[in-house]
Amino acid sequence: MSQRHEAARPARPRLKPLPEEQWDPRTRELLAAAPHDPGGGIPNIFTTLVRHPDLYERFLPFGGLLLAGGRLPGEVRELLILRTAWNTGARYEWGRHLPLARAAGVTDAEIDRIGEGPEAPGWTDLQRHLISAADELHEDATMSDATWEGLAGHFGDAELIEVVMLVGQYQMVAFFLNATGVELEPGFDSTGFPEGNGSG
Repeated sequence: MSQRHEAARPARPRLKPLPEEQWDPRTRELLAAAPHDPGGGIPNIFTTLVRHPDLYERFLPFGGLLLAGGRLPGEVRELLILRTAWNTGARYEWGRHLPLARAAGVTDAEIDRIGEGPEAPGWTDLQRHLISAADELHEDATMSDATWEGLAGHFGDAELIEVVMLVGQYQMVAFFLNATGVELEPGFDSTGFPEGNGSG
């Protein structure tokens, strides 16, 4: 992370979750459809984003499709999301997706080496191409022939499209989280995410 990016990060939330006493009937209806945590709480990302209800209403189905209804295997999806969280310094995104990644079969050893990039020893060929894809899309807004062809050896056209859209979606989400300063809820940690890699 560059010093310029670090300096731009808010020290405290710029936008706080909308307090329940300010929820109008439409807000209640929108948030009722949001994924809830085991204790019944609604994640801060949703109670903050709902401050723009029209955008929220259209965002949720698209994000939900990529997260729960996409064609990519869960461990593939979560590796891409965690590397995107790492690349963008999105601590909230990292912390929320650690349990999802573990549930999808991503091992602690794999989580530990996400920050080391695609050349870290231990990755399979597919995993190395996935990490490279997240990096190249983040840095260059495209993918090299070698990375595309490496992924095409494992996936069909629809899955290749989904890889690109997934990284783009979670990069956009990271922009929102980092710029507004959404705070990670109690009970979620950011294990493996280095100090100085963003507080969102």
